Amino acid sequence: MTCARWGFAAMALLVLLLGACADAGGTLQHAGSADVFDMQFTTDLNWSRIKDPFKHQEVWTIDGVALNSLSIFSGVKPGEHVFMKTREKTSRPDGPWFRAGMRPEEIRDIVVDALREQNWVNVSSDNLRPQRFGTLDGLRFELAMTSPDGLIYKGAVAAAEKDGKLTLLFWKAPAEYYYGRDAAAVAKMLDSIKFVATTE
Repeated sequence: MTCARWGFAAMALLVLLLGACADAGGTLQHAGSADVFDMQFTTDLNWSRIKDPFKHQEVWTIDGVALNSLSIFSGVKPGEHVFMKTREKTSRPDGPWFRAGMRPEEIRDIVVDALREQNWVNVSSDNLRPQRFGTLDGLRFELAMTSPDGLIYKGAVAAAEKDGKLTLLFWKAPAEYYYGRDAAAVAKMLDSIKFVATTE
């Protein structure tokens, strides 16, 4: 088994464990200032953080990933799946691949396409708008969608291109209760994102 497949298997196992119990696995991120890859932001919520050791991505959750999750993808390369799943395939040139210099509506569209690819249905986006990541221009929009099991979710996306690579944050929660409970706090957190210098 390749390192990439081991990484995917390890990440899937961690997600399943955390979904079963929010306290199992992950690292506790207390409310306050948080450093993630080359970003910094402030959160009013406590989270459990699951890190993928093989890729620049993390999954954060409060109650378990089936109830709420913040997926963070850092440094998505041109030709790479927007959720860092695979590289571009010649058999599917119209897939959800990131390309440097994409317009905001194109980034929104590949996120929507990627969700549909994962069997989410009735996926719709709303309120595409600019967002500043400190000194860098980015974008923000909201989502509504239905899971393969028929549960309605709502969420938010913040994204920006830096040095020809994409940073993407995608939060989702069931619309019936968890979205309304945390939407304002998550929006405030996404508003606070800024890129910072790193030593990597």
